[in-house]
Amino acid sequence: MYKDISKESKIMKEYTELAIKNNQLEKELYTKYNVKRGLRNADGTGVLVGLTEIGEVHAYIIEENEKVPVDGKLFYRGINITDFVNGFVSDQRFGFEECCYLLLFGQLPDSQQLKEFTELLGQNRKLPDEFTTDMILKTPSRDIMNKLSRSVLAMYSFDENPEDTSIENVLRQSIKLIAVFPTLAAYAYQALSHYFLNNSLYIHIPQANLSTAENILYMIRPDSKYTRSEAELLDLALVLHAEHGGGNNSTFTTHVVTSSGTDTYSAISAAIGSLKGPKHGGANIKVMEMMEDIEANIKDWEDEEEVAAYITKILRKEAYDGSGFIYGMGHAVYTLSDPRAVLLKQKAELLAAEKGMEKEYNLYKTIEKLAPGIFAKERNNGKVICANVDFYSGFVYKMLGIPQELYTAIFAIARIAGWCAHRIEELINGGRIIRPAYKSVAKKKEYCSLSER
Repeated sequence: MYKDISKESKIMKEYTELAIKNNQLEKELYTKYNVKRGLRNADGTGVLVGLTEIGEVHAYIIEENEKVPVDGKLFYRGINITDFVNGFVSDQRFGFEECCYLLLFGQLPDSQQLKEFTELLGQNRKLPDEFTTDMILKTPSRDIMNKLSRSVLAMYSFDENPEDTSIENVLRQSIKLIAVFPTLAAYAYQALSHYFLNNSLYIHIPQANLSTAENILYMIRPDSKYTRSEAELLDLALVLHAEHGGGNNSTFTTHVVTSSGTDTYSAISAAIGSLKGPKHGGANIKVMEMMEDIEANIKDWEDEEEVAAYITKILRKEAYDGSGFIYGMGHAVYTLSDPRAVLLKQKAELLAAEKGMEKEYNLYKTIEKLAPGIFAKERNNGKVICANVDFYSGFVYKMLGIPQELYTAIFAIARIAGWCAHRIEELINGGRIIRPAYKSVAKKKEYCSLSER
């Protein structure tokens, strides 16, 4: 049957105009009813909606009822992330598996516990029989996050006890998901690369004796080769992305969906959908696109005046995408510094020297140095900004040769540990379905019969 595209397009345009017209709320109403938009208070602090022992973000202090910026700190189960990182780095160990144990169980493992947990992850990295063919290769996707979400939902069908929300069962499911996420993401990328980019198809079986970071590099590279320093940097990135308190969008999504009593796969799939957004996990891709634009439009990367002038144009919506955002600069919570960016920057410098990319790395440092002052001058709103973790993570992935399509998926591979820990915490302590209030401001109308409209 012939489809009239022009007629459908006209109808959709009318529908769109109606939808916009009848869903537009008066901005003044938000102030009138003291609505906490974005669940943020007027001073920028978050509305307190829950308690957690899993992660803590410390970025300012309240002094005489005013928010005072301080250097950022991040705690996993009460342990400063800087101390945690320095601990496994000084031992020349990979840290992500230890990080997962800490987040899930609330304490650091001893040597035997870490060995058993790491082996358990290794044993669970393979996908169920026929899963790769039926769920990934037969239905490739241009977006890895959508494919990751669909794959997680599909795993429900391969679980003999998917609905049981007992802590023992949810822990079993959590460990399986943490273990298999790298495999799901790697295979989803290989399918995308083959079917949409016309590259050869490489399906490498995950290795039980390799760390999470090593397995990622092993599975996404055609030759499966990587250096120790590459794996260590990716491992650090995973640790730094694993958890960020209960209020970040995807973790809060996990709490909200978990509170309904639904299964693990549904809750984690919802969190993936949240993380996909460019305002959340997709931010490092925006940083990379912005940096490519900056590199193309600045002749001398070492000329601070030229760099500053172009950043100013970006803020004034005169350059790049016209948004007025310097992607990777500023954070909803951090003020003077983001500890994750500080730690990642240190390691990135070493790999940049190894890869011969010092010039590009120095441009990042210059922008990080200049942006806060330019922002303060242009915006004049008193907000203090710093480089966030997304500012350097995309550059790190670029140096590692990780395709942009996988950037947000790498974030998910890390954050699944935090999501699962928060799901367990919600199941143990929640009890009530999370249901905030929305006030209706619609004017009352009389029903009009169809014949009279």
